[in-house]
Amino acid sequence: MADRDRPELTVEQALEHILANVAVLSSERVSALDAIGRVLAEPVEADRDIPPLANSAMDGYAIRSADLSSLPARLQVIGEVAAGYVADIVVEEGQAVRIMTGASVPAGADTVVRFEDVRVVSEDVEVLRAPAAGANVRAAGEDVRAGQVVLRPGVLLRPQEIGMLAAVGKMTVGVVRRPRVAVLATGDEIVAPDELPGPGQIRDANSYTVAAEVRLAGGVPMILDIARDREDLVRRSLRVALEQGADFIVTSGGVSVGDFDLVKQVLAAEGEMVFWSVKIKPARPLAFGVIRARPGLLAQAIPLLGLPGNPVAALLSMKLFGRPALLKMQGVTDWAPPLLRARLEQPVLRKDGRRHFLRVRLRREGSDYAASLTGDQGSGILNSMVQADGLAIIPESIGHLPAGSEVDVIPMSFRMI
Repeated sequence: MADRDRPELTVEQALEHILANVAVLSSERVSALDAIGRVLAEPVEADRDIPPLANSAMDGYAIRSADLSSLPARLQVIGEVAAGYVADIVVEEGQAVRIMTGASVPAGADTVVRFEDVRVVSEDVEVLRAPAAGANVRAAGEDVRAGQVVLRPGVLLRPQEIGMLAAVGKMTVGVVRRPRVAVLATGDEIVAPDELPGPGQIRDANSYTVAAEVRLAGGVPMILDIARDREDLVRRSLRVALEQGADFIVTSGGVSVGDFDLVKQVLAAEGEMVFWSVKIKPARPLAFGVIRARPGLLAQAIPLLGLPGNPVAALLSMKLFGRPALLKMQGVTDWAPPLLRARLEQPVLRKDGRRHFLRVRLRREGSDYAASLTGDQGSGILNSMVQADGLAIIPESIGHLPAGSEVDVIPMSFRMI
């Protein structure tokens, strides 16, 4: 297909195609602490009431509210109970028990009066201010009941969910496994970061920015050896990715229209090409398809996202398209990045009908944000991404925005999993 004839998809159309071709992965069992940032794959039930017994929410005295009909009310202190113990005491008329926060409320008592609301008189106490009946007492099962489903499949496990796992004694749990992502850079001009580039060569930054993005999205990156500009070498690298158990493959370079842009050719031969152009800037040449995991069996296929070779375009397209795919594979259902509104400090002129993502620095102005461009917006200027706090979104329908216009911005530091 000639470049001028290729269908260009919108961001939404491209993302829809990608997400339609990835599925939630199988589950695995991990320790409760290792489950942080993972998606739960099984229901979790409480094995007992929490708390198991009525307990005090304050340091004070356990009393009968009926004894506070008139104030001050003088009560006989008959004992003391600390957290972790159950007092073998029954509170009767005119009596009180000194109690610590978290301690089980003794039988007969229904209220806890705070230390600061009583006066100690010899071995008795006088209640000076009466709390409401039942005040400062946590009921048995107030948090959860035995047999209650406290966490459901599909929930993203945050610190509070990890705490709940511990509270119900669930120290190993089933979670959706992390996707293994093969990362492949292509091109004769690319050398490994620890090599000294020769004339016309550059170090492989793309594999590392992409692998870092994979980790931020919860995946497990596997950086492959650089594939030179030969179809058989690209094909061999993709086979290595499949042999190493990749669930998803990300390449950089080889998706444009040059004589040596081979990823599209190999993708079409080894599987199915879904699309290879998106109406965005940077990252217009973006390929997506599936590679056969076994010869002739397209049903058993691995998604492949072919990123442009320019470093800004590669990282941007990985954030916009690779990240949501990896999140979906882990069971996450809300993969849209957060957005904030910011005021542009420079005018923007764009007339190519594509959605632009401009690198900007953000500055707080009270409760608002101002966004200034990070200088050269070329797709090869990685330093412009280093300086950026966000990506300002300029819609396809807008050709000119004067300084002071408000735009949506994707914060560069966002992380979901």
